Amino acid sequence: MSGKSRTRKPTQPAMSPLLRALTYTRAAHEPVTEAMLLQCYTALDAFRRGHGSRDLFVTLARQLLVAEELCRLGHEPYALPDVEAAHSTMMHIDIGEKREGTWFICDADYAQLCVALEIFDRQLSVASLGDIARAEAQMLEGILRSARNTAIA
Repeated sequence: MSGKSRTRKPTQPAMSPLLRALTYTRAAHEPVTEAMLLQCYTALDAFRRGHGSRDLFVTLARQLLVAEELCRLGHEPYALPDVEAAHSTMMHIDIGEKREGTWFICDADYAQLCVALEIFDRQLSVASLGDIARAEAQMLEGILRSARNTAIA
């Protein structure tokens, strides 16, 4: 017989019990998803009125990246081209700001972003908080990977 003990050390769960409970309860789902959507629609409205900002741009762009990751996780995967088109729209907004100094959005770009946010709304209504957290983590990993590759280049 080996001299090793067969008992295992207790391991700490990766998620606290409170966070685990919040992640899997629908009561916590609605306030989180509504806050995410409110940020998006607030940014969209600001751009539409010509009152956008770099912070609003970053917020909207990040939420669109989360929508893209939710597509990859199986939440409306067929809508991925529409979400990717919204990223192109965001680049139009950024280019316009650099060229003209204002954060403004044209009618076509506004319509494209509305489509993407409708998709995001549907995704958030069916995705678990765990899936949303996973999509946010993948989005952040992608941003960090992109920043690292840019720094290396």
